Amino acid sequence: QVQLVESGGGLVQPGGSLRLSCAASGITVSIFTMGWYRQAPGKQRELVARISSGGSTDYGDSVKGRFTISRDNGKNTVYLQMSGLIPEDTAVYYCNRQGRYSGGGYYPDYWGQGTQVTVSS
Repeated sequence: QVQLVESGGGLVQPGGSLRLSCAASGITVSIFTMGWYRQAPGKQRELVARISSGGSTDYGDSVKGRFTISRDNGKNTVYLQMSGLIPEDTAVYYCNRQGRYSGGGYYPDYWGQGTQVTVSS
């Protein structure tokens, strides 16, 4: 049974930092592309960052230079380090495995339950 459990969300002031964690069980994060998405109220879910099995990364335009995705293979955990947070980063953040192949690319097939990040003074 695949489980992805996010943690680390919370309330932070603008300009602050948070580190989100995604602890995986039932899969090995190092052999899949793993990603973080977010969804703000009234908006579509959007890509934040992903990391391939080879370690290459890519980011959504709105977070480039501020967020960093990484993984710890020994802990089977994926992280999202967020810095320079702004109110527009407020959303529920979801971890996912991108294991569904379609049309030449891989897409999310398993999701965590999400963790709330609120950026406010």
